Amino acid sequence: MGLILNLETASPVCSVALSRDGKVLGFRDSTEDKSHATRLTIFIQELFNDHGITAANLDAISIGMGPGSYTGLRIGASVAKGLAYGAGKPVIGIPTLKALANGFYLTHQKDIPVAKSILLCPMLDARRMEVYCALYDTGIREISPVEAMVLEPDSFSSLLDQHMICFFGTGSNKAAEIIKHPNALFFQDFVLSATFQSEPAEALFKLGEFLDTAYFEPHYLKEFIASLPKNKVLG
Repeated sequence: MGLILNLETASPVCSVALSRDGKVLGFRDSTEDKSHATRLTIFIQELFNDHGITAANLDAISIGMGPGSYTGLRIGASVAKGLAYGAGKPVIGIPTLKALANGFYLTHQKDIPVAKSILLCPMLDARRMEVYCALYDTGIREISPVEAMVLEPDSFSSLLDQHMICFFGTGSNKAAEIIKHPNALFFQDFVLSATFQSEPAEALFKLGEFLDTAYFEPHYLKEFIASLPKNKVLG
């Protein structure tokens, strides 16, 4: 039975959850944009204080591996590595979109119409009309791997002809604007949470499947592209 600190920083939501045996004991989150650098360690300390523990009492640290925000993922990975090194604890990596799909199905199963074939499509916002997405069945088995996709009106059209697809996550807002197929269902207010990592993290903890703390990197999917401020003047 593991006491696990779960960190999720792949989206604008900065989220931390403390879980034991796959059950959430407490959590903190913030939807304030770009709050990861200022809120993440504060949330961790608040949870430690609430439960009278320190990092030394943890059995493992779970981190959402992306894809998602390049900066957010780097902050989450850095904090996870720092805690793991300092306390001598292992790190567990959780695919962010798979965790999002699992969390959605657990909390929205009653809201999905009964159909023979339903697919789940977690989406995270990327640049312009691009999203990070994947497809899972209701058993959270991967149907289509994680990819960076530029959305178009006919995106998913062949699958939508045969399946009802639930789109959710920050990227689903873009999809809802241009995908008008009757089999497309959109849950635009559903967002990431570190609480979705609790069950899969516990399963991996029991199997002893840990990351190499020194060398693991998040699943960025795309390299960071820096842009100059609009008022930057080059000499």
